[in-house]
Amino acid sequence: MRIGILGTGTLAAALGETWTRAGHDVVVAGRSPAKAREMADRLGSGAQAVTPRQAAVGRDAVLLAVSWTGVEDMLRAAGAPEGSLDAKPLIDPTNAVDHGIGILRTGHGDSMAQGIARLAPGAHVVKAFHLFPAEQWTSIAAAEEPSVTVPICGDDSGAVHIVSQLIRDAGAVPAVLGTLDRARQLEEVAGFVIGMAFAGIDPNAAIPRVRTSTA
Repeated sequence: MRIGILGTGTLAAALGETWTRAGHDVVVAGRSPAKAREMADRLGSGAQAVTPRQAAVGRDAVLLAVSWTGVEDMLRAAGAPEGSLDAKPLIDPTNAVDHGIGILRTGHGDSMAQGIARLAPGAHVVKAFHLFPAEQWTSIAAAEEPSVTVPICGDDSGAVHIVSQLIRDAGAVPAVLGTLDRARQLEEVAGFVIGMAFAGIDPNAAIPRVRTSTA
């Protein structure tokens, strides 16, 4: 696939690395052209640094890997309000939470993913990759067998299918929760995990192991 990455942080680098290793064509854009070039050089495998608008146009999927406070500026730089992301899968891994507390900063009943959909008219937003720390993706992708499940949601079945494949290429298993109106629930889970972790409590110890049925 032709993948555009908006952002040059740790998650952008980690997923960019896994996707280039999987044989995808990756381009990188950020607020700093120098950082984008540096990241593209690190990724190798033909990865290129481009402008945000170039990262949006002509791609099979776009990853919006910036902090939640920088989402609007990056989408504007990419031309999203003018339709540059129309009909494209736009992957949202952002967590709009208070640092170290985990309380969501979006309005009551709203989600960051739905806000992104409003900022990028026509884009097929898919919530994904927002739970695991960026540094874990290198080890996840290197594992012989998938050991991580990535819950996702989105309104467009084609976009969900494409993002599910990219999740598999990163060494994980996709789990489709539903349409984008479930994004708030996924983001609340991230807030819970972040709050517990910063309080020095293992979030895994607070989640019961439930026996699943294959019937």
